[in-house]
Amino acid sequence: MAINGATRGAMTILPVTDARSRDDFVRVPWSIYAQDRNWVPPLLLERKEALAAKQPIFKHLEWQGWVGYVDGKPIARISAQIDQLHLQRYNDDAGFFGFIECIDDHEAFAALFTTAEDWLRERGMKEVRGPLNFNINQEVGLLVDGFDSPPFFMMTHAPQYYGSQIERCGFSKAVDLFAFLISADFQPPPVMAALFKRLKRTVTIRPLNPKQVDADLETVRDIFNDAWADNWGFVPFEKDEFRTIGHEMLMLIPPDFIQIAEMHGEPVAFIVLLPNVNEAIADLDGKLFPGGWLKLLKRLKFGYPKTARIPLMGVRRHLHNTRFGPGLALSVVEALREPGLRKGFEEVEMSWILEDNEGMKNIIETLGGKQSKRYRIYRKSLY
Repeated sequence: MAINGATRGAMTILPVTDARSRDDFVRVPWSIYAQDRNWVPPLLLERKEALAAKQPIFKHLEWQGWVGYVDGKPIARISAQIDQLHLQRYNDDAGFFGFIECIDDHEAFAALFTTAEDWLRERGMKEVRGPLNFNINQEVGLLVDGFDSPPFFMMTHAPQYYGSQIERCGFSKAVDLFAFLISADFQPPPVMAALFKRLKRTVTIRPLNPKQVDADLETVRDIFNDAWADNWGFVPFEKDEFRTIGHEMLMLIPPDFIQIAEMHGEPVAFIVLLPNVNEAIADLDGKLFPGGWLKLLKRLKFGYPKTARIPLMGVRRHLHNTRFGPGLALSVVEALREPGLRKGFEEVEMSWILEDNEGMKNIIETLGGKQSKRYRIYRKSLY
């Protein structure tokens, strides 16, 4: 296949089968974003670890990656995956694509998608959706609005041409996701004060207990799986998978960055705050060694990021359409305000929020939040 533009030669697409091809898969973004000042190079060690077969997600998810080479250099990639938890829940024969990176060439995009779609079709899938890296609980969506600023930690970035190229390959919108920015020092409006006063009679909010980490992580997982169950594309977190992610998060955050609300002693809501690690790693070029590791530790200890992200929060479903639902959501957000300000945060991203989640969008607007980015998940029939 001939590649047009500045890159010449034929592109060969090869599967990821060993450590070397996995490393090439991880390295592809460097060839795409060399001139993009808003791209944040991921840590190579972390990306390789995320693809390791030992990760709990691979107990229920099968995946295959491919790398596109021109003149021996990795310049494109894609993955296809089948999540058994999704199939068990929806019985819709839907597979997924992810990790899409490619030069601005339609033939190259088409070849990548043909390869991934054939793999899914051979395994009985009738529809493909994405991008998801690897499933709905990890990095998802293609950036389609908000290219003028770097992504926050664990959010995606993309060149502006990706959307049109994906659509030329036969994909259409499935759903959009939003990111919102709020001031870390937001001032609770009067309606919040009234809600807090009413809730104090029955609700207590506490930080994660360092003496019972696994028990509290299991509580958070249970609330999440209940709170998000009706959301588009929801797939529950498995116990081992969530515990692994939780322990990784706790290497970066103090216990009071996870808050749990209890009503009459029953855990009913939670929230998680993460420092925007992308601030600290932006100039490391993905390398922790020889000096990157020390730089990162120093920055996280003495020059904490000024921004943070709320990646997870939830209120139990039986409270969603009651007078307690909005109050609990606002209360756990408020519980993070003092810990965040103590660390010096100035701005917080709340992401991602489904486009039809009007309740959450109203809460964010009550806090003065403004939409900052839009991401899109696409779909395509395989027949």
